[in-house]
Amino acid sequence: MEKLAEMYITLLPIILAGVMNMVWCKIKVCDFLKKPIDFEKNFTDGRRIFGDNKTFKGFIGMILFGIIFSLLWGIVAENNTFIHEHNYFYRHYDISPVYNILTGALSGFAYALFELPNSFMKRRLDITPGKNDVKGLKKVFFIFLDQADSIFGCVLVVCIFCPLPLWYYFVYVIVGALTHIVFNMLLYFCHLRKNMF
Repeated sequence: MEKLAEMYITLLPIILAGVMNMVWCKIKVCDFLKKPIDFEKNFTDGRRIFGDNKTFKGFIGMILFGIIFSLLWGIVAENNTFIHEHNYFYRHYDISPVYNILTGALSGFAYALFELPNSFMKRRLDITPGKNDVKGLKKVFFIFLDQADSIFGCVLVVCIFCPLPLWYYFVYVIVGALTHIVFNMLLYFCHLRKNMF
């Protein structure tokens, strides 16, 4: 149970950043950044590289909110021994604004970056952007991958600052993916997502 708590304590800033980024991408602010990061270019197969849903606004938003929530969580950790001692980012390094900016920016960047291979693969399979219009085992696979892709990146960032056993890395990803599913359901019911999965 303690290991589970440590996972959430460590990743809470990036979880909150992900939720805030959904709101950020919905509101009509800085919409000049709402340009696809593939510049609407097609791959050699004639299909889009990533699609319209992967935008500079979302990418920058993840980094920005990763930094903001890491800074805020650092302030909380400075005043709470339990959170400080159970946060993997502070296991080998001291809390400081510069350090929190670094871990927040890297976590946000990894979150956004690790979503791209999934989008690339879905475009190759002609799956509609933002939807999971496939059937059977392929549907189950992509539901899991849609939730786990960004977690692979975030946990990798954690491992850079606090090496974890390989088995724990994958447990982290699975629990993170399940948490992502629950959050997506909540965001769907709050009308911040078009589809639940």
